[in-house]
Amino acid sequence: MATDHAPPAPSPSPSDGPSRVLLRQVLPALMVGVGASLLLLGISSLAEEFEGVLWDDLPDALGIGGYSSLWIIIMLTATGIAVGLVVWKVPGHAGPDPACEGLGGPPLAPGVVPGLLLAATLALAGGVSLGPENPIIAANIALAYWLGSKALPSVPAAAWVVLASAATIGALFGTPVAAALVISEALAAQPGPGSLWDRLFTPLVAAGAGSMTTELLSEPSFDMGLPPLTDPGWGDLLASLVIASAAAVFGLASCYLFPYFHAAFQRLRHPMLMLPLGGLVLGLLGALGGKLTLFKGLEQVKELTASIGSWSSGDLAKMAAVKLLALLVAAACGFRGGRIFPAVFIGSAFGLFAQALVPEVHPSVAVSSAVLGVLLATTRLGWISLFTGAVLAPSPAMLAVLCLASLPAWLIVTGRPQLQLDKTGTSLH
Repeated sequence: MATDHAPPAPSPSPSDGPSRVLLRQVLPALMVGVGASLLLLGISSLAEEFEGVLWDDLPDALGIGGYSSLWIIIMLTATGIAVGLVVWKVPGHAGPDPACEGLGGPPLAPGVVPGLLLAATLALAGGVSLGPENPIIAANIALAYWLGSKALPSVPAAAWVVLASAATIGALFGTPVAAALVISEALAAQPGPGSLWDRLFTPLVAAGAGSMTTELLSEPSFDMGLPPLTDPGWGDLLASLVIASAAAVFGLASCYLFPYFHAAFQRLRHPMLMLPLGGLVLGLLGALGGKLTLFKGLEQVKELTASIGSWSSGDLAKMAAVKLLALLVAAACGFRGGRIFPAVFIGSAFGLFAQALVPEVHPSVAVSSAVLGVLLATTRLGWISLFTGAVLAPSPAMLAVLCLASLPAWLIVTGRPQLQLDKTGTSLH
């Protein structure tokens, strides 16, 4: 995880106070924050334009339904072929095996970045069930370190890793709060000289710059339009505890299955076998689950929650299961992308499934609690899971309920296999 690299405390000269040391770091942090956001927005915009061509313009020109089962299978298979060619032929091979990578890590060589971004863009546009976060963070870390080490060679690599990670997380969520929670979680595990706020100062500057740039140039929103929870009772708390725990178990199933999926694709050995086959499997899953189970999942969650009550429990269970399998296949066969956004869709579908079974459960409680549980299982990032669940249905009452619901869910997932492998293909714990 990129957050494993805590920024080293500065070594000021005797004449420098902590405030002067921190002030000198503001400009580099601002530049990293703005640059990280611009790269994210650029790749996202490019993928959206390409998506429109592939899924609207091209099928219209051919007289084929854009989201027919046939077109879904064709497009996902073609995406697998295209990404396979990038991984095979482009210098750097689009980075290391994504199944063994978390959010960030050590800086990649600059020559790897173009192939990584191209593979991620193709996957995003082609409907693969992965988000942009992992490749964008990796690219921003590589570029921040490469450029920063030339401009400020005395700054350690770990500092650029943290700045780029914080900036990208801030840009992704449209707020520096998410980055502060993730970075503080890492800092708590790595005590060092200086107060926590001294060590959080520059990551917060970078995250703030990244989130403000995104806010000014785009409209990121995790608000799903769910009805607010204004007066929670004991029934809401009980429902949240049960749903978050059940969703954690559901998400944890993917962690146990992941090594087997990865091993199966690794037996093919060549990216031009692994990725086209993975694309075909994703196309078949997409044809089974429908168009809402395609792509990274955030816009699809909004469509899902916009029509609460119109989906049967069977439809919702099928979408949650299909998306979970699609996430496993996409991450195991070599597509470049992140797992947070698909996990949000999985949790949302699971929560609405629970609400369809028991209509008395408040929709906000059902969705937010299930997203919390699935994210805890698939990411092991407690703060980011809690934050994401809370922003889906923002209200102080909902946050209090989720804080309590996270406790049994965490007991279920802690110490269990993660949705990430080590270099030998074994699950991390």
